[in-house]
Formats: sequence, structure tokens, C-alpha cells
Amino acid sequence: MRYPAAEKLEIIRLVEQSPLPVRHTLAKLGIPRATFYRWYDRHSRGGPEALNDRSPRADRVWNRIPDGVRDNVVQLALDEPALSPHELAVRFTDSQSYFVSEASVYRQPSWQNEKGSNDRRRLRHRLQAA
Repeated sequence: MRYPAAEKLEIIRLVEQSPLPVRHTLAKLGIPRATFYRWYDRHSRGGPEALNDRSPRADRVWNRIPDGVRDNVVQLALDEPALSPHELAVRFTDSQSYFVSEASVYRQPSWQNEKGSNDRRRLRHRLQAA
């Protein structure tokens, strides 16, 4: 169940002013302790405004490779054309101390031409022309 920010603030105040231990007060209210402490932490860091529901962040993808790292991976692939995606991932991880999986190396969209093949000669030509 979602609570509006005003109710969350009221629950925080009620728990703070209660003579009972926090655990007992929350049990009587039916609020999980983890939920309460998440609200309490947000309130203590950002005030009452922080208790408002936040929309999910669709703009951030947890497993996206940052552009700078991706450029470094592509450059390594161009410098070492004989290496497989697995070998590139291992070499990059060892040399840069930044983990990149074999699948991430293989699936880089900038590596693929219009037909979806990973022809590095075409990629080298496109990067040199730019």
C-alpha cells in the first residue's frame, strides 16, 4: 500500500513521540521496519519533500556501458583485430581494471554494419571518415 507524503510524515512523528519502542509502535501500525527506516532516512536527509513518491528513472539503465568506456573497448578492438570478443573482454578488464563482459563486447551496436555483422574493417573505415 502506498502512503501519501503527509501520512508518512505523520507516522514518523507518531513513532518519534511514542513511549513504546519503535518496533512495537510499527507493529501496532502495521508498517514494516525497513519501510519506516527508509522513510525516516529520506526525511532526515531531504525534509518532508523527500517523502513524496518518486517516479522510476527510465533514463538510467543499470547495465549500460558508459560512452567513454565503450569508446575504449572499440579502440582496443580496432587495435587488436585478431582478438575474439572473449579475448577482448579479458584483455580490457585486465588492462583497464574495469569489467566488461564478452556479451557486452560482442553486442556493441557501433561494431555492427547495416546487416548486423561485426566487420571491423568497415568500422575502421567509418571511424576514420568521421
